[in-house]
Amino acid sequence: QVQLVESGGGLVQAGGSLRLSCAASGRTFGNYNMAWFRQAPGKEREFVATIVFSGASTYYADSVKGRFTISRDNAENTVYLQMNSLKPEDTAVYYCAAASRYSTAFYYATEYSDWGQGTQVTVSS
Repeated sequence: QVQLVESGGGLVQAGGSLRLSCAASGRTFGNYNMAWFRQAPGKEREFVATIVFSGASTYYADSVKGRFTISRDNAENTVYLQMNSLKPEDTAVYYCAAASRYSTAFYYATEYSDWGQGTQVTVSS
């Protein structure tokens, strides 16, 4: 099991930027694929981005491609989500999640065994 703590959320105007961080502790961080999901009020939790255990590959939801960048620092046990050109529809609670390095169904929340508590991102128009 790995413990995850997100930070970096807040209120930003449309077109602005935020950088989310997720600090991990517990088992070896480098053995986990990491992802960001988000959940807006009244909506299902949705996939945002994922990065494999080595950092060699990343995948994004179409809605954030070209605006968001996921990265990780295995020496610091941290994964990041750089969010640029934010839109009001990006408003949600953002969650960090961890899955086994052998997992392949990146887009499905059920693939991830450990979750953070979430951080609120609000984008005003």
